[in-house]
Amino acid sequence: MLENIKSPRDIKELNDSEINLLRDELREKIIDTVSKNGGHLASNLGMVDTTVALHRVFNSPEDTIIFDVGHQCYAHKLLTGRYDRFDTLRTFGGLSGFTSRGESEHDALTAGHSGSALPAALGIARANVLDGKDSYVVCVIGDGSFTNGMVYETLNNCNDEKLKLIIVLNDNEMSISQNVGGMARYFTRLRNSKKYFKLKKAVQAFFQKIPGVGKKLVRGAYKSKEFIKHLLLHTNMFENMGLYYLGPADGNDERKMEQLLEEAKTKDKVTLIHMITLKGKGYEPAEKQPDMYHFAGSLKAEESTDKKSSETFSSVFADTVCELSEKDPRIVAVTAAMDKGTGLSRFKEKYPDRFFDVGIAEECAVTFAGGLAIGGKLPICALYSTFFQRAYDQLLEDIALQNVHAVIAIDRAGLVPGDGVTHQGVFDVPLLSTVPGITLYSPETFEETRFTLKRAVHGEGLCVVRYPKGKEEVFDRSNFKEIGEGVFSDGDLGAEIVILSYARTVKAAYEAKKKLSEKYKTSCVKIVRLLPLDKEAVMEACRNARLVCIVEESMRHGGMGEQIASLLSQNGILCDTLIMAVDDFLPHGEIPELSALCNFTCDNIVESIEKRLHNAGI
Repeated sequence: MLENIKSPRDIKELNDSEINLLRDELREKIIDTVSKNGGHLASNLGMVDTTVALHRVFNSPEDTIIFDVGHQCYAHKLLTGRYDRFDTLRTFGGLSGFTSRGESEHDALTAGHSGSALPAALGIARANVLDGKDSYVVCVIGDGSFTNGMVYETLNNCNDEKLKLIIVLNDNEMSISQNVGGMARYFTRLRNSKKYFKLKKAVQAFFQKIPGVGKKLVRGAYKSKEFIKHLLLHTNMFENMGLYYLGPADGNDERKMEQLLEEAKTKDKVTLIHMITLKGKGYEPAEKQPDMYHFAGSLKAEESTDKKSSETFSSVFADTVCELSEKDPRIVAVTAAMDKGTGLSRFKEKYPDRFFDVGIAEECAVTFAGGLAIGGKLPICALYSTFFQRAYDQLLEDIALQNVHAVIAIDRAGLVPGDGVTHQGVFDVPLLSTVPGITLYSPETFEETRFTLKRAVHGEGLCVVRYPKGKEEVFDRSNFKEIGEGVFSDGDLGAEIVILSYARTVKAAYEAKKKLSEKYKTSCVKIVRLLPLDKEAVMEACRNARLVCIVEESMRHGGMGEQIASLLSQNGILCDTLIMAVDDFLPHGEIPELSALCNFTCDNIVESIEKRLHNAGI
């Protein structure tokens, strides 16, 4: 049945048995594809039933359906004409694992970060009012996202009766890690209002037994239901903010969700439907361990049991933090709903009183870390590079400006495989370069990660350690010698071609140097401490160069390449400079594919340098 669904219109006239078959096929297709390509499994399985209901009740794309974060949209993709391409999910040039405006007219928002869907939905609903459109906007947002501040800022502006905005709160009791904080406890109270539901059913059954009640008695029963609801539950926070509240309801009951969505369309103000779903619905392992199946890697990938080969930058970071914390009781760890992803779950188990998860609230995490530092603690705050972007102001104003000692660990820095345009870690270096007094390390190996993290902990002021996802590159580094603070060179100073690099691109830069050395006197320089840059060491390495090439997994503008080119020019080193960096948003793909796209491979670097030399007549 699923392969015949070309648009949401094709499911509107299906009967109950056909809908049940469709839901089973959706889950089967999602499980099969994720097992081959990797992807977000548990959240997508839990959203199948409600997604079907959404597309039966609303008319996409005339009505706008937005998924917060966007990683629970697989059933949506399959119902909106993308079945034939679904096998390409998360592959280079294929479908994104998130919603993407460039992929379909049914995707109104290119998503990937939590909390952005609701303010975007409010903006679209407001635009519809201004244009006199009668269309609905539906925002599906998870309970984990309700730890994000933008959600409350938007709810505070949702009390206009003219807005045709419906909020579907997907409450599955889980985000990436276990939900934390007061909102998690609040949703638990709403879920467990058993007295209300028991009495509600009794009242409904009583009225149903009275013959010939007519419309007035039915309306009276509805008002009685509302009276009982408010008597037992009082008002909830959503109603206090001017919204109409429906629920809690079973989000895995497709027919019930259709009824609630139709009821929401009759309301004269913004309505929030609180539904409860089972994360991983239909796949027993994911139902039992939804956190383990939030993201599932390809089942084709063989997992090594060798501890050394299973090491990653994240695990090395986590082990080092635990080691340092044994000796320094001032150390506390902070993260934003990413204790497992950053490896801090180990610290959490060992030092539960010194571990703080603030939920999906990066701004809070950084300012909170600043407050801990003011209070005499030594905070280590771990965030993904893509999510750190949200906390720039807090880093600048609440840590750097306060002149306190705090450590920020930026995970997934540089190119990031799989998740794509919203998750690439190529913006942190330009952002951090504008912060006065910062110390910024970008280790290339596991050992450098241990060393720089220790230096950061024993340093002063704002110290940042950024490192990539996954494992270190393997190649012979024995020729590299330290020529300055955090600056290493593999060859004699005074080479006519100098290739500078840091982090993961060092391997390709070093291999390019070896190829070019057959024709030119070439050296490769690795920088580990980016800021403050040891300017004298860099200038000494480049003093006799005719061409300096800087390779970095970072945006060109504001990156180290532009800074080094400016340094050389201002100090009278008149060489040609070639900057190989990122110039645009990057798609999803694996690291080799992304590296080739950005010209970061050995052959790319050699070709670019030889072309520049040829054009210069060298």
